[in-house]
Amino acid sequence: MESQRFKAVNNVQERQPITIDEQQRRSTYFATNVFGDFNMQQYLTYDALNAVRAAIFEGTKISRKIADQVAEGMKTWAIEKGATHYTHWFQPLTGSTAEKHEAFFDLQPNGQAIEIFGGSQLVQQESDASSFPSGGIRNTFEARGFTAWDPSSPAFIYGNTLCIPTIFVSYTGEALDNKAPLLKALHAIDEAATDVSNYFDKSVAKVNATLGWEQEYFLIDKQLANSRVDISLSGRTLVGTAPAKGQQLDDHYFGVIHSRVLSFMKELEQECIKLGIPIKTRHNEVAPSQFEIAPKYQEANLSVDHNLLLMDLMEKIADKHQFKVLFHDKPFKGLSGSGKHNNWSLLTDTGTNLLSPGSTPTKNLQFLTFFINTIMAVDTYEEVIRASLSSYSNDLRLGNQGAPSKIFSVFVGAQLASVLDDLEGVSTGKLSPEEKTELKLNVVGKIPEILMDNTDRNRTSPFAFTGNKFEIRGVGAKANCAQAMTVLNTVVAHQLKAFKKEVDQLIDKKGLKKDEAIFNVLREYIKKSKRIRFDGDSYSDQWFKEAEKRKLYSFKNNVEAIGVYADPKVIDLFEKVHVFTATELKARQEVALKSYVINAQIEAKALIEMVNTQIIPAALSYLGSLSSSVVNINQALSNSKSNYSTDMVRSIDNQVSELKSLTDQLIEAVSASESKESLDQNAKLSSETVVPLMDAVRIQADALELVVADQLWPITKYRELLYIK
Repeated sequence: MESQRFKAVNNVQERQPITIDEQQRRSTYFATNVFGDFNMQQYLTYDALNAVRAAIFEGTKISRKIADQVAEGMKTWAIEKGATHYTHWFQPLTGSTAEKHEAFFDLQPNGQAIEIFGGSQLVQQESDASSFPSGGIRNTFEARGFTAWDPSSPAFIYGNTLCIPTIFVSYTGEALDNKAPLLKALHAIDEAATDVSNYFDKSVAKVNATLGWEQEYFLIDKQLANSRVDISLSGRTLVGTAPAKGQQLDDHYFGVIHSRVLSFMKELEQECIKLGIPIKTRHNEVAPSQFEIAPKYQEANLSVDHNLLLMDLMEKIADKHQFKVLFHDKPFKGLSGSGKHNNWSLLTDTGTNLLSPGSTPTKNLQFLTFFINTIMAVDTYEEVIRASLSSYSNDLRLGNQGAPSKIFSVFVGAQLASVLDDLEGVSTGKLSPEEKTELKLNVVGKIPEILMDNTDRNRTSPFAFTGNKFEIRGVGAKANCAQAMTVLNTVVAHQLKAFKKEVDQLIDKKGLKKDEAIFNVLREYIKKSKRIRFDGDSYSDQWFKEAEKRKLYSFKNNVEAIGVYADPKVIDLFEKVHVFTATELKARQEVALKSYVINAQIEAKALIEMVNTQIIPAALSYLGSLSSSVVNINQALSNSKSNYSTDMVRSIDNQVSELKSLTDQLIEAVSASESKESLDQNAKLSSETVVPLMDAVRIQADALELVVADQLWPITKYRELLYIK
C-alpha cells in the first residue's frame, strides 16, 4: 500500500532566467531599484534633494511644495523602471508588512487618462485600520488609520510597484505599527549619545544606532512541506520524531552548500543587492536544512526595513526553486531552533564606533563609558528587553539547543571583566596626578584597539559583547527586529541621560574634573550592574540558582514576560523617553497576549485534526492488520508459549487509547481557554494547560510513529523533510 505522504507529484516548473549576469560585480547594480541619494540626484531638483537630505540627517520637515517635487521625480524614476503602481509599505502589529497598491493611472474630468502621483499621495494616505491589531486603541467600527512617509528609509521598486516606507497611526495619533516607536527610540538614543559623546569629541553632532541582523531559517522541499497540515497552518512540525542522524555529528555547520540551495541563494542575493540590502554572508547552520544569511550593518531603521523585505523575498524566490522557507523559531523538535541575532552598536557622524576601543586612553574611556552604560541599562531593565523577545514561538526555542537562556544576563569575556574589576577598585572623589596616570595607562590604556579576537562567544548568553558591538541573541527568526531595537535603544537612551546628569552634577557641585567625574560614576555603575554579568554556562542548574540569588527575572513562560509591560516602572520609562504612551504600551501588551493565544489555538486545533484524522486511523489500520497476523501466528504456532506478538498488539492498543484520552483533554482545554472573556486568563490557560497538553499528545503520537509500519504512516517524516535531494 502506497503511503499518503508519497503521493505528491513532482512537477518542478522551469524558472524564469536571472537577468543579472552571475559574474557581474555587485557594486555595479547595488541599489539600482532604490530611490536613494544617487537616483535622487538624477531626478530631483536641487531644493528637493537638499530637503530630503535634511529630513534624513537632521530630522527637518518637508513642505508640501517640496513633497510635490519629490513625488514627481520619484514617479518619473519609478515609471521608467517599469512600475505601474505605488503603495505605502508599513509594519502593522501583525509582525510582518502590509501594503495597498494604487495605480499611477487616473482620469481627468474631461475623461483624458494621465499618470499621476503627487505630494499628497506621497506624504500621507488614509488606510482602513479596522482589521489590523490595535490592542484596544480603537473600536472595530472605527476604521480610520493613516500612513505617513518616512523619508529616512528610501522608496524602492518591488516587482512593478513603487514601495514607500511609512509609519502607521490611528485617527487619534497613537502608533499602530512597529516603525513609529522605533523612530522615536532612535531619536532618543541620538540625542542622549550625542550629548555624552561631546565629553570626548565636541565635533560629534549625531549618533546613529546601527543594526546587523543574522537571519537563520530552514529550507525544505515545497511539496513535502505542503503534504503536512502542521507546516501549512503553523510553520512548524507539531508531531514527528527526530531522525537517527540529526545534527549530532555537527557535519552540516559551515558544510558544502547543496547545489539546489546555492541556486536559491544566488538569486536571492542578486535581488537583495538590487534592493540595496547589502548581503555579505551565507552558510549552512547547525541543523540539517538550516541556513543563515547576513548583511553588513546599517542604520537601525533601514536595517529593520531590509530584514522584513528580505523575508518576503525569500518566500517568493524559494517558491520558484520548489522550496518552502520556515521562519518559525522552533520548527523541528530535537533540533536547533532559528533566531535572528541583532548586532547593535552606536556610530557617530564622525565615523567613530562608540563601542569599539581606540588606540588612546581617551578613546578607551569613551568606549568604557558607552560599554558600561549599556550594561547598566540592561541590568536596570532586563525584564523589558526579555519581554521584547517574547512570543508564542520563541517560548519553544529559548533555553535549549544552542538558543540563549530565558534568564537575561550579559557576557563580556574575561579580558573586559578584568578591566571592569580594576575600574571598580578606583578611589572616589578627586584623583591625585599619580592615580590619574596609573588609571589611564595601566587600566584604561591596556584595552587593545581591536577586541574582535579577544572576546569569546557564548551561545547561551542572551546579550553578549562581541568585540565592537553587543549581540541580542534571543530575537526569534520570524520576529520584527524593531521590537527589540525599540526597547534596547530606549533603555540605553534613558541610561545615558541619567549618566550625563550625574557627571554634570559632580563637575558643577563638587568641582571634579571631567575625567574624574566620569570615573566616579562609572565605578558605581560597575558595582550596581555586576549582578547581570555572567560568563559561564547559562543552561546550568548552578546558574539558575545563582540568578535567583541575584534576583534576576526568571519567567515561567513568555506570557509572564509580556506582563511586565503593565509595570509602572516600565510605563514610566517609555513615557519619559517619549517612545510609548501608557495607552500604546497597554495596547502592545494586549496584542502580544492575543497573538500568543491565537497561535496556541491554531496549533492545538491542527494537532487535534492530525491525531483524529491521520495518526489514530493509521494506528488502528496497522493494529487491525497486526491483530490478524497475530491470530494466524498463534494458529501456526499453537504449541508456542511466546506472548510477544500478543503483547505488541496490547501495547499499541494502549498507546492509541492514551493518545485518544490526551487528545480529548486537549479539546476540552482549548474550549475552556476560548470560553474565558479575560485575555489574561485565556493566555494563562493557553501557556499553562493547552501547551503542556500539546506536548503530552505529541509524545504519544511520536511513540506510535516508531512502531506503526512505515508504509502506513500518513505524515511525512523528519528524515524525508530534512535532507534535500
